[in-house]
Amino acid sequence: TQHWLIPSPESPSVCVLRPLPSSTRTSLTVIPSGSGALPYSIRVLLEAAVRNCDGFLMKKEDVMNILDWKTKQSSVEVPFFPARVLLQDFTGIPAMVDFAAMREAVKILGGDPRRVHPARPTDLTVDHSLQIDFSKCAIQNAPNPGGGDLQKAGKLSPLRVQPKKLPCRGQTTCRGSCDSGEPGRNSGKLSSQIENTPILCPFHLQPVPEPETVLKNQEVEFGRNRERLQFFKWSSRVFKNVAVIPPGTGMAHQVNLEYLSRMVFEEDNLLFPDSVVGTDSHITMVNGLGILGWGVGGIETEAVMLGLPVSLTLPEVVGCELSGSSNPFVTSIDVVLGITKHLRQVGVAGKFVEFFGSGVSQLSIVDRTTIANMCPEYGAILSFFPVDNVTLKHLEHTGFDKAKLKSVETYLKAVKLFRHDQDNSGEPTYSQVIRIHLNSIVPSVSGPKRPQDRVAVTDMKRDFQACLNEKVGFKGFQIAAEKQKDYVCIRYEGSEYTLSHGSVVLAAVTSCTNNCNPSVMLAAGLLAKKAVDAGLHVKPYIRTSLSPGSGMVTHYLSSSGVLPYLSKLGFEIVGYGCSTCVGNTAPLPEAVLNAVKQGDLVTCGVLSGNKNFEGRLCDCVRANYLASPPLVVAYAIAGTVNIDFQTEPLGTDPTGRSIYLQDIWPSREEVHQMEEERVVLSMFKVLKEKMEMGNKRWNSLEAPDSVLFPWDLKSTYIRCPSFFDKLTKEPVALRPIENAHVLLYLGDSVTTDHISPAGSIARSSAAAKYLTNRGLTPREFNSYGARRGNDAVMTRGTFANIKLFNKFLGKPAPKTIHFPSGQTLDVFEAAELYQKDGVPLIILAGKKYGSGNSRDWAAKGPYLLGVKAVLAESYEKIHKDHLIGIGIVPLQFLPGENAESLGLSGRETFSLTFPEELSPGLTLSIKTSTGKVFSVIAAFENDVEVTLYRHGGLLNFVARKFS
Repeated sequence: TQHWLIPSPESPSVCVLRPLPSSTRTSLTVIPSGSGALPYSIRVLLEAAVRNCDGFLMKKEDVMNILDWKTKQSSVEVPFFPARVLLQDFTGIPAMVDFAAMREAVKILGGDPRRVHPARPTDLTVDHSLQIDFSKCAIQNAPNPGGGDLQKAGKLSPLRVQPKKLPCRGQTTCRGSCDSGEPGRNSGKLSSQIENTPILCPFHLQPVPEPETVLKNQEVEFGRNRERLQFFKWSSRVFKNVAVIPPGTGMAHQVNLEYLSRMVFEEDNLLFPDSVVGTDSHITMVNGLGILGWGVGGIETEAVMLGLPVSLTLPEVVGCELSGSSNPFVTSIDVVLGITKHLRQVGVAGKFVEFFGSGVSQLSIVDRTTIANMCPEYGAILSFFPVDNVTLKHLEHTGFDKAKLKSVETYLKAVKLFRHDQDNSGEPTYSQVIRIHLNSIVPSVSGPKRPQDRVAVTDMKRDFQACLNEKVGFKGFQIAAEKQKDYVCIRYEGSEYTLSHGSVVLAAVTSCTNNCNPSVMLAAGLLAKKAVDAGLHVKPYIRTSLSPGSGMVTHYLSSSGVLPYLSKLGFEIVGYGCSTCVGNTAPLPEAVLNAVKQGDLVTCGVLSGNKNFEGRLCDCVRANYLASPPLVVAYAIAGTVNIDFQTEPLGTDPTGRSIYLQDIWPSREEVHQMEEERVVLSMFKVLKEKMEMGNKRWNSLEAPDSVLFPWDLKSTYIRCPSFFDKLTKEPVALRPIENAHVLLYLGDSVTTDHISPAGSIARSSAAAKYLTNRGLTPREFNSYGARRGNDAVMTRGTFANIKLFNKFLGKPAPKTIHFPSGQTLDVFEAAELYQKDGVPLIILAGKKYGSGNSRDWAAKGPYLLGVKAVLAESYEKIHKDHLIGIGIVPLQFLPGENAESLGLSGRETFSLTFPEELSPGLTLSIKTSTGKVFSVIAAFENDVEVTLYRHGGLLNFVARKFS
């Protein structure tokens, strides 16, 4: 029986369940106004709970718990049924491979494999496979063809690369590509243009060919990833509700905003709010549009795709009141970093953040989405901006259907999910209220090793010097005082240059957290124009790149006339997708690499992304700073972060006059004027049309359409995983963990980047040995992200991060000790020996184990290595859920205890027995081979987690439902 929520006649502040009349077309959740009103984000949870209340997956008491949020927050688990799912290819391919493998398993158990398909709309965006094989300064270099598919498959496209000719370099009349502006004049050259990302001449708005770098990089991308793309195309044909957005279109979180967001769903004659979960941590960007969504692991995502809810602790909701207005030199990135630091200090981990106050109305949607996008960095589940008039105006400008928009407005106001700018009397009751004055935020960067370490630009030089002095740690590099002024001379492209501590060698506008924000990207372009006009330049050895989040960014950069100036400074478009931010950058020049090694220099990378953990961008770049796009360009021009912009010039003009940052920094009025006059709003509509058309390479790609995927046993990209190898129709009794060895003894803040395979595959790694044994050369290794569909590669890449600090070794290295033999081995090799002897494994860790991005392979990898349990002081919740979801028990030391306080060396063996009745929060006893006995907590939070663990993980649980 369908229900709806209405105010109780007895009390207008209390809601009760009532039958929904069958004739009613719209499912309404009416939230009472007045004191004690629920936060807007909780109202979305409540609506979904009412609509999906079936007495089994969603019970009436779950609905009432959400309704009684004020007293039940942080104390109960509630299910949530998102309206849709969003995948990106790195984390999406394991999910789709698991679905394909589940079909095999269901068939073996006697079920119908055709029943296995996503129950909710699922979009998969191929946005992580782009690598910068070609860039402006390396366009003549031979490409890295990756998996050898280019040679095997031959040319994949009739598109031909045209000689690059930059159009219209500021002339009043166009020359070359569109010299007369006549329609059809350049039809021959347009054959080399990628359909969904046209560049326009900034003066005549005529299409011109894509830069040569884009065409070359995309050609290699399709060749290198042919097997994966064919698998994705098979998935879109065979699985219902699956849509694949091909390479070259844009990033998942950006496409989510521009193309996939519905605002309000209409399904089975019901209207309900749009909501989404996905395997990209930046799904949270969509909260800036008033759509509830956050990133989860592949395991949880698969559960939602199969019609199950995602479970979460009913969260506290922190109300963040914004007031005042920011100063002209502050960008939205500065606002993000300021809010990030403030929220980290307050402590919002595992909570919802909801913004309100007069300052909210002063933020555009692009500012809001930028702020919401960074919420994983301060630990919140999400940061929510309710729909208001600013939201509706933005949707109207982006070509949202007017009739649909009116329906959205009417519905959201009827169910009290619409925020009114002038009505402060109806503000919700929050768990906690914090206040931030926007005028207190100053321009800043973040680094050199963590995104939460914010540094004011005015303090940058002093802070970098302090980092050189400090001991090795989250900020320090411990460079001896007498070596801090060391420098190395290099010769590059016929000129002499000097590298020293602080020298910038990598500068990337990745357009990740700011690709939907024209203001900061246009500010970078305007700054580039003023710099070029002043005669400034970027040193040629600096690896520069511009990787827009989508073709829309290229549109407005080109139509505004700033793209040629960015290109002249080296920031030429290299493609559309994650690149530098995930470590997919071209190698630095040999001269730079040699100089860094010779001088043991702390060189720097500056990027406008959102991740800068040490070693993430490039092994030899030790200091990495996050900055707004205009500051990325500024630091690239300066060539160093060891500069005080207030007192030191960026360079000199041809007359010898010093040029300072304030001389070329664009005013807010300039940026806004260009945004209004040049950023054509119809581009949103054009982009959507081009996305729906796909592109020639994708459209012509062949793929099977069989019910079961035809696994190629020789494939090194796609392999049927072993998760279901021992699956039985009924779960077996829990077995004790006996005489388990410690595989790794880790410290605090071990991130999923340390655990999960990511980036390039090192030539000396276990994964490299596996690929070499299958006839591949190092040039064909590709990346771990591209090979996430092969569990053999991913298992060998687990804990292969060069910055992993294993206390057994006393230094960072992807190795451990195999205690029976005493050998120091790669982590996989040691685990393999343990598994051959039937020895179970555990991991010892400190606080915040599994922090960082949500990565399912951070749980799958250890499981396939033979890890049965993790024993840590505390966990990142998402990763803990992943461990349970794959069948690893998360154990937690008692408060105040840890491995060191208990006198554990990690060289002992550990034994643990489970009781017949396993329950949430149960205390268990561990006995070591030295005779020590101590208690730990089994970190199960609810009966669902206990059930999943008894089944051996979520995948087994779901497969059994289909058998």
